[in-house]
Amino acid sequence: MSSEKPQIEKQGDVKVLTDVQREHEIILYNDDVNTFDHVIKSLVALCGHTYEQAEQCAYIVHFSGKCIVKTGSLKKLEPICAKLLDANLSAEIH
Repeated sequence: MSSEKPQIEKQGDVKVLTDVQREHEIILYNDDVNTFDHVIKSLVALCGHTYEQAEQCAYIVHFSGKCIVKTGSLKKLEPICAKLLDANLSAEIH
């Protein structure tokens, strides 16, 4: 095995991404109040899910206790989360 270090050649200027915007997430939590039907209908109406996506999220919430149901900027998610809360669902933004 050679003890030489690998050489790295610079091929022009390299731009470094320094300002990365982290996406936020709406997390939906399980509760003992809402029916599957209500959760599914709310996710379709408020988050833009297909019926199948909403159904999968409802099952994940039921069995795991929580599920990320939407990602995006805080500005985009705040009104959606508020509507989920108004629909009596347990949700928060992270």
